[in-house]
Amino acid sequence: MTSEAFSQLRQWFAAYVATFGDLDPDGLRNIQLKETHTLQVVSCMESLAAGEGLDDVETQIALTVALLHDVGRFPQYRRWRTFRDSDSDNHARLSLEVIHHEGVLEHLSVEERLLIEEAIRFHNLLSLPEQICSPTDRYIRLIRDADKLDIWRVFLEFYRLPKEQRASAVGLGFPDLPEVTPACRDALADGRIVRLDQARVLNDFKLLQISWVYDLNFATTRRLLMERGYLVMLAATLPDDPLVQRAVERAVSSLTGLSGQA
Repeated sequence: MTSEAFSQLRQWFAAYVATFGDLDPDGLRNIQLKETHTLQVVSCMESLAAGEGLDDVETQIALTVALLHDVGRFPQYRRWRTFRDSDSDNHARLSLEVIHHEGVLEHLSVEERLLIEEAIRFHNLLSLPEQICSPTDRYIRLIRDADKLDIWRVFLEFYRLPKEQRASAVGLGFPDLPEVTPACRDALADGRIVRLDQARVLNDFKLLQISWVYDLNFATTRRLLMERGYLVMLAATLPDDPLVQRAVERAVSSLTGLSGQA
């Protein structure tokens, strides 16, 4: 795959997103947020590709995965007015549906198409299937890390905005209440990923995002996360509860301890 092929895909992506420009103002905020997120994930992927030593072809494949990984979010929002898969459809499956319907990868080799499509298919799973082998596994791990790096940015910006200016679908409908759900707090304290189906309030969603530190794959990701300070900023928005803070401190310290590992 070449850089020229990727440039053509970027042009297609911009034109595709423009077809959702007929939505109401709140809908446009959500569509624009996902468009910006996608382009920022591409930028994160560029950093990961450079940091992890991908060659030119590998980099273009990884960038294509980043560009297309959430393309199903746009029809998802138009149809269901939500980004919550459990209330609509699996957005990874929807992304593949768009890719096939639009034929955007038909100019690539079968091998390249499979790498890109499999990475998109599995990028949003709670955990990766054990049977997936390299090189597909590498691209899945790259997109999972790049996606997380920008989702942290998205939600920090969301939390800072007044409620009337927030893109409504970002918080997945969780009520912004001062408590946390014990099951979510305890999962983080135990060094486990917080499950979305256990989350009840917006603070639980924050704990879920902090728990992603236990599901990072590359040293470059950990370095970027520490440099950007996302976990510390996210933790500052949580209740001043000793049990919560202890769980968060364990997550932050685990990041520091793992930072030198590949």
